[in-house]
Amino acid sequence: MSVSPRFILCAIVAVFLSACGGGKAPPPVQTAEGPKPAAVVEDTRPVVVAFGDSLSAGYGLEPGKSFPDDVQRLIDGAKLSWQVVNMGVSGDTTTDGVVRLATVLAVNPKIVIVEFGGNDGLRGLPVTTTEKNLAEIIEAIQKSGAKVVIAGMSLPRNYGPEYIQSFEKVYQSLAKRYKATLIPFLLDGVGGNPALMQADGIHPTAEGAEIVARTVMQYLKPLL
Repeated sequence: MSVSPRFILCAIVAVFLSACGGGKAPPPVQTAEGPKPAAVVEDTRPVVVAFGDSLSAGYGLEPGKSFPDDVQRLIDGAKLSWQVVNMGVSGDTTTDGVVRLATVLAVNPKIVIVEFGGNDGLRGLPVTTTEKNLAEIIEAIQKSGAKVVIAGMSLPRNYGPEYIQSFEKVYQSLAKRYKATLIPFLLDGVGGNPALMQADGIHPTAEGAEIVARTVMQYLKPLL
């Protein structure tokens, strides 16, 4: 009996399918799992915010050399469990500070170092405007439940004694009114010293910032 070529082809296909598991899909390939991403550890330490202008921001300094960075190192060295968040923006006036209030309060700070007014004074803005804005900032922070540390400022002597005195009194008056901690002069021991100030005579060098941090820490530590 002769066998047709078609029959032979069908037989070959049947044998092939049987060898391959009857046409079933092959089992999935097992691959080794890659390394799992490290878990993100949330920083639960209470927050101190340095809220101000270029002095807080560390204008002209290398990253990590601003006075808030130095305050963090002092806090760590004292074995205190607090984190310092730097919210300084170069060029900000007290008006800009009012605008940025919501951003600061959003991090739920326990203490806020209010460092504003220098740019107001350098621009010759009315002292009444500076006082009004600082009062608004302080009130909002205290209303949130946080404590306020006011960084007092002064101005170059060429601004005249009358304007300088009225400017300096703003900080003293606000500290008394709101029962807030006052740093009488943030740049104490630094301002006016060419060895500790940058060429502009306004911003401290890295060494000067370390001295500023130690000044801040004197008034901040009792609150921590």
